[in-house]
Order: sequence, then C-alpha cells, then structure tokens
Amino acid sequence: MVFAVAALLLGGCATSGQQADPTDPLEGLNRGLYGFNDGLDSALIGPIARAYVAVTPEPVRIGVTNFFANAAYPGVILNDLLQGKFEQAVEDTGHFLINSTLGIFGLIDLATPLGMGRHKEDFGQTLGVWGAGEGAYLVLPVLGPNSMRDAPGIAVGAYTDVVWYVAESSVLWPLLILKAVDTRARLDAAIKLRERSAIDPYVFTREAYRQHRTHLIYDGNPPLEDFDELEEQSAKLGKL
Repeated sequence: MVFAVAALLLGGCATSGQQADPTDPLEGLNRGLYGFNDGLDSALIGPIARAYVAVTPEPVRIGVTNFFANAAYPGVILNDLLQGKFEQAVEDTGHFLINSTLGIFGLIDLATPLGMGRHKEDFGQTLGVWGAGEGAYLVLPVLGPNSMRDAPGIAVGAYTDVVWYVAESSVLWPLLILKAVDTRARLDAAIKLRERSAIDPYVFTREAYRQHRTHLIYDGNPPLEDFDELEEQSAKLGKL
C-alpha cells in the first residue's frame, strides 16, 4: 500500500506544468497507477514473462494461449448474441465445440483452419455497440489501460470463462498466474516498441488503447466521425 500511495504522489508531480487532457479527467491518478504498474512490470512481471519464453518451447506456448482463449470463448458467444450477431454466434459456438473436443480442451486450434474465424467480442464492445460512450479513461492496478465503459467487462469476462468453473481452487490460481504470464509474454514486443518510440509512454498507451477499442467496436470499420478521431489520435502518437 505504501508503494501504491508513493506511486500516486509521484504521478501527480509528473503532471504538474502539463496541460490537462479533457478526455482524460483522471490523468493525475492514472499516471500514478501507470507508474506503479510499470515499476511492478519492470521488477517482477516482465522478467518472469521473459523467463517463461526462454524455457518454454514455442509450440507449448501456442497451446497455452489457445487453451485460455478457448476457455474464454463462451463470453465471445454471449456478446455475439447481445450485439445481434446471430450468424457469428453460431459460427463461434461451432468454433468452441470443435476446439474443446477435437482440439483437446482448446490446446489445438482446429476450428480456425476449417474457416471458423476467431473473433474478439466482450461486454465493453457490447456497451459500445449499444451506444455507450467511453467515459473516463482508467488505468487499473496490474490490469492496465481501461475505461469506465470497458471496466464492467472484466467481471462479465470472468463469469463466462470456463476456467473459473472447472478448476479446483488449488489449480485455479496457478492457472490464472500462467494466463497472466502468457499474456504479458505476448505483449513483450509491443511494450519494447513503446519504450523505444514514445517520449510520453503514458499518452502513447492511452491513445493506442482507445484506437484498438474503437477498431474492435466497429469491427474495423468505424463511422466517419470516429475515423476522424482515430486520425487525430494517430497524429498524437506520431508526435511522441
């Protein structure tokens, strides 16, 4: 707790003298949490993820990634239905059933080569499709970039993840730790790129997150006004 409070105070000092971004009303708090997360990643999570990559063969890592993606796929199907994507829901149900059975609990992705594309749908996207605005940008402890609209999707995603229902408590937490390490390992190249390219990594991360979420909500085809906003965000990133 002492370290978290110190990080928040340092974050508030870091923003002094800078013009506040009206789209990020919690920037002082967010920068503090960003600093806390970055320190935790540099000291612990990043080294563990790189060690995982060093000692784990790539085919095994691919199997781990496939397993966790498949376990979370009921959430994709639920949000297909909530967004009115009924044909995609049927396809994604087939994707989940094939990989859960013939694919040995999802370790092998057999459905994608069969033409059943792997989709990404979550409750934050569903709220966006329903017209909910992003709300304030948020940086969550450990979890990182988020928003007022997207944060409830964390709970919905947990409730629709098979791992939470089939794993004994003694196995659940090691599985969740493995999932976190695998996720961090897959992000390592992007994090290194951010560190090399961005003058202000916080702004870089924020704008990249917003662009990615807009891309997902509109399935890669945002309306003209959102496209213009994406161009403005890209211009910000280009200046970093």
